[in-house]
Amino acid sequence: MTTSTIVLIVVIAVAAILAIAAIALVARKKRTEHRRVEAGDIRDKATDESHKVGQREALADETAAKARVAQAEADAKAAHAAGLQHQAQVRRSDAATARDEVNQEFERADKIDPDSQTPDDKPRQGSETRQTPRATNGGKQGPPSMHRAG
Repeated sequence: MTTSTIVLIVVIAVAAILAIAAIALVARKKRTEHRRVEAGDIRDKATDESHKVGQREALADETAAKARVAQAEADAKAAHAAGLQHQAQVRRSDAATARDEVNQEFERADKIDPDSQTPDDKPRQGSETRQTPRATNGGKQGPPSMHRAG
């Protein structure tokens, strides 16, 4: 081989290496640019999704606030209901005491009244009342007097 052939081979080899390097560099730049564009697209989509997620979070916060208000209202209503139940229980107890006193008065009247039609061994129950014979004594009998023991 002659020197010029060797030089020509070396020049062609160097040119080929430079061409391959240039192609690799261009490909790398394109790939890098493509990745930048892709990353930008991903960021844009993430920004849009972030806005949507923010709206969802706001809706969740609003719903949680409504739930707290509803729970507070329910607690207040439960407390009111408990108070009403207690009041009803007190009134029921008072009514039962009053009913017992009325029944005792009826029993007392039945023991005193010689015309009583109620046997002494039959106690009155609940809200059972007896119509007193108002037509006797010329219709002048008034309602039985009730005195509360106190």
